[in-house]
Amino acid sequence: MPVAQLREVLGDAFAERYGVPAINVVDELSLRAVVDAAVESRSPLIVQTSVKTVKAIGRDVVKAMFDATVAAVDVPVVLHLDHCPDRDVISQCLAAGWNSVLFDASALPVEENQRQTVEVVAEAKRYGAQVEGEIEGITGVEDGVGSDTEAQRQSLEVAVRFVRTTGVDVFAPAIGNAHGIYHSAPELDGQRISELVAATAVPMALHGGSGLTKEQFQDLIARGCAKVNISTALKVAYMKASLEHLEQAKAKDKWDPPSLFTHIHAAVKAMAVEHIEMFGSGGRV
Repeated sequence: MPVAQLREVLGDAFAERYGVPAINVVDELSLRAVVDAAVESRSPLIVQTSVKTVKAIGRDVVKAMFDATVAAVDVPVVLHLDHCPDRDVISQCLAAGWNSVLFDASALPVEENQRQTVEVVAEAKRYGAQVEGEIEGITGVEDGVGSDTEAQRQSLEVAVRFVRTTGVDVFAPAIGNAHGIYHSAPELDGQRISELVAATAVPMALHGGSGLTKEQFQDLIARGCAKVNISTALKVAYMKASLEHLEQAKAKDKWDPPSLFTHIHAAVKAMAVEHIEMFGSGGRV
């Protein structure tokens, strides 16, 4: 199946009020695991790559891995560049075939963020790609982008003007969510999602999804969060599976890399299937 368009994938989810898992992968192994989960669950999927991953592995290598993995897949899969403040990296990824990007200019004044986002949307359209916008930094550092200081939330009027002026396809508001591991239950402002959706009719993106409860996910999805980001949960599943297997290998003095890969794949796939079930996206394809 050809690489899916973000607008189409989120359009269905937004209309029917389910969430599309947007999962940050870190290598070919995690990529295969989440795609396998989507195929098994008959779910659409957004594969996300951080700037850090793109730079570490290489843009062309990441795109080649993605193309090879989804070539024979019969569920819609989007390739998305997550949290990118660097216009050059956005241009390079769009040129290479990413069909969705998050231009994260939340560190800039809203007016300048808006001006540049208009330019990014125009650039993306030339490639047939879509854009996610953000005006408030989501608390927490993810793959070297962000801050642990909670950003000031903008007024509804400012947020709505940004969405309408820029023409972004999806918007990522701050609602008390955070990247990383929650050390206490977050107080989420679901009403803000409802107000933004009512005023813009644009799908919302929920960042900082790892660690939220099923009830929190379902409430926010019902309000209009059609794109639900998962990053930390994948990293935890990946690293814990690695540690568990390596400890067993050490104890048995048996070192077999392919069995390690199998163990990691199973753990990451199970994590993805669990979230697909919570988001209600299974069986949609």
